[in-house]
Amino acid sequence: MAAVLELHKRGALAAAAALMFGAFGAFCAPAFADDASPARVTPVDTSGGQIRTTVLPDAASSNGQVNQPGTANAAPSASGTRSTASTTPAPANTAPGQVVVGGKVPDEATHAAVLQRLRDTYGAANVVDQIEVGDVATPPNWSTNVQKLINPGLKQIRKGQLKIDGTQIDVRGEVGNEAQRQQIASDMANALNPTYTIRNGLRVSASEQGLLDQTLANRTIEFETGSATLAPQGRAILDQMAAVLVKMNTRTVEIIGHTDNSGNRASNIALSQARADAVKGYLVGKGISPQQLTTDGVGPDQPVASNDSADGRARNRRIEFRAGL
Repeated sequence: MAAVLELHKRGALAAAAALMFGAFGAFCAPAFADDASPARVTPVDTSGGQIRTTVLPDAASSNGQVNQPGTANAAPSASGTRSTASTTPAPANTAPGQVVVGGKVPDEATHAAVLQRLRDTYGAANVVDQIEVGDVATPPNWSTNVQKLINPGLKQIRKGQLKIDGTQIDVRGEVGNEAQRQQIASDMANALNPTYTIRNGLRVSASEQGLLDQTLANRTIEFETGSATLAPQGRAILDQMAAVLVKMNTRTVEIIGHTDNSGNRASNIALSQARADAVKGYLVGKGISPQQLTTDGVGPDQPVASNDSADGRARNRRIEFRAGL
């Protein structure tokens, strides 16, 4: 029998040998998963392997109701074997913000390590332990890889679910913006070895942030090469953003400049800050209150793609709009 760990969290992302983090009111939307081309993780080491694991049911149906025991059909494991093991549902009296972790792990050391990571991430008072220790199989270094996936980045996910089925990882839920959606999956990939795959089912929430991202539509706000001078195409996009920001006058919006990793880091940070400031200045000139806008320049420190290719570097050179409170 393969190790199974299931974790539910109410409100934001909860955490799972399969390992599963699920949220009460989880957004269950296979249509949003990148099923056609799952991300391969970048190499950390060459160990690892396939195991037979239970594929856990969704933490909640699409109408927000928690699945009852026995209602989910058994699904194929990572090795292709269909499992019929049952799972323990999250308790009905779970408080908002609590994480419920359950399932089976191979030893007490794994049990303790997973709990500690969860407590460090969410706070000891917010973690409800339902883990069992039993005779279950895991791939090499499974416990270490699980711990790598339990990190503060998960707290950006609302109504979320993280499921580890052998060497396949499925992550679902809502995030505030497209950059977060890509960054979370990228961080997971970079933490693991190439025997793992990641299917990114995160979506941007339908909110003011979603409106900003929809308006930007993955386009690049262009500048003159090596400068903070807006190009005509960049100004045209900002004209559209200004029309949206007028409707969001009760929300602050952070403008974040990003670069690729070419050249000196300090110079890149300065350039990214100057470009963010230039965007703010342009929007203020279009009638947006300066008090509504803040700026930051992070240079190459938050990439959304690999800097090893020209396409990846182009994606990393960007302006991000992040809705505040």
